[in-house]
Amino acid sequence: MPANAADYVDEAKSAVNSASDSANKLSSEAQRSIAEAAKRIERAVQEGIEQLRAQTRAYSDTAGQQLDQAQQYMTERVRERPLAATGAALGVGVLIGLLLASSRR
Repeated sequence: MPANAADYVDEAKSAVNSASDSANKLSSEAQRSIAEAAKRIERAVQEGIEQLRAQTRAYSDTAGQQLDQAQQYMTERVRERPLAATGAALGVGVLIGLLLASSRR
């Protein structure tokens, strides 16, 4: 046990230094852990983005193929019955015109 005030001061300084060292170690460990977590999160996000891009490409290719098939189908039907296709297009045009004209009033 310390005998005088100087011993108490030395003991207090030692305790403060020890606490400060412990705090510094904990702080550096926390910073390291946060940096590692940030890297893991960044990797996970990048992997997710790459998967999304791959899926988007697949859906885009499928949609493009379906549009090509629909275009080919329509072209064939118009060639088979050009007057019916012209009448249908005229009817749709008139209907759209009437809807637009009524919305302006």
